[in-house]
Amino acid sequence: MNLSQQLRIEIQRNVAASLAEDVGTGDLTARLIAADTDARGRVITREEAIVCGTAWFEAAFAALSPAATIIWHVRDGDRVEPGQVLCDVVANARVLLTAERTALNFLQLLSGTATVTRRFVDAVAGTGAKIVDTRKTLPGLRLAQKYAVAVGGGTNHRVGLYDGILIKENHIIAAGSIAGVLEEAKKIAPSNVFIEIEVESLEQLEEALAAGAKMILLDNMDLATMREAVRITAGRAELEASGGVNLEKVRAIAETGVDRISIGSLTKDVRALDLSLRHTEE
Repeated sequence: MNLSQQLRIEIQRNVAASLAEDVGTGDLTARLIAADTDARGRVITREEAIVCGTAWFEAAFAALSPAATIIWHVRDGDRVEPGQVLCDVVANARVLLTAERTALNFLQLLSGTATVTRRFVDAVAGTGAKIVDTRKTLPGLRLAQKYAVAVGGGTNHRVGLYDGILIKENHIIAAGSIAGVLEEAKKIAPSNVFIEIEVESLEQLEEALAAGAKMILLDNMDLATMREAVRITAGRAELEASGGVNLEKVRAIAETGVDRISIGSLTKDVRALDLSLRHTEE
């Protein structure tokens, strides 16, 4: 998968920050090894997963030694099985020991995000509903996690508060009405920015549709209400379901006919992939 220039810059920033907090003034334990010692390592997965984060892994080693070599046997987006070798690393022993935790942290975290995303995407296959991420990301890792969601087959929502307008309950209360807040949003939104409004009832849905809303978030509605919302909307707006979504419920939600299902747990409740980097003598 091609990386944008913005993401390439973000990778360097992520890795620099991670190495700085881990290494600090120097890796004391790595000094136990002679400076001129070379080493090899092999990364193996202990579970089925979708691989993601190879660029961050490479950047962690490159930051300490441009001479470090990573030989990949997989690419971002590949599905792997327990016991499968992901890559081999050849580097100075001190570099290998110092970089491995930062490198693995990114590979484990982002593979975990991509893997859980793919499970949700697979669960709604054939329904037409898209799995969408949220702004509930780990601080400082938003672009990285949104990249992982895309690798897992999901769809990215707005990156931040600057590239999309999502009108929530408090915005509506402050503005006075659904029609009023939508009118104001249309005045200030650049042409390339979407406007979405959250509704909590079918009455609010009808207000939003009457005011010309083209993207509407159905907040914590039950299945019957969502089905009715789809019927009322009749294709006039894109509908997004949100709130309390899990793997057990997601298929039923998709089958109501909504267009999108947003899931905060993709990036908020992350379980890192179980990987190991074993030093070898090959």
